[in-house]
Amino acid sequence: MRAKDAVGRYGERVAVRFLQDAGWVVLDTNWRGHRGELDIVALDGDVLVAIEVKTRSGVGFGHPAEAVTPQKLARIRRLTGQWLTEHPVAGRSVRIDVIAVQVARRGAADVEHLVGVV
Repeated sequence: MRAKDAVGRYGERVAVRFLQDAGWVVLDTNWRGHRGELDIVALDGDVLVAIEVKTRSGVGFGHPAEAVTPQKLARIRRLTGQWLTEHPVAGRSVRIDVIAVQVARRGAADVEHLVGVV
């Protein structure tokens, strides 16, 4: 596994733990659709949330959330629609969140949860 991939998988594990500690129910991780992957699908109470996780180990490429472009959000919306087609969860509101994880040299990673990005 490439170092970049390992950092990304670490960030996804941190994000799952962060959500579970907040009382969320994680329904799916690394779900593969026709044209990509949803990092996390979870329930925030009655709301179904597709979560894009971005992880950085340094600041050279900017804040992790800056990597979530309008094109990436459009892809996440399409994938969320596909996930809903394959996993009927009638009557739920749906939103897209971003979790930005910055890996610390020492200690715990810094986690920032951006709710309802559009």
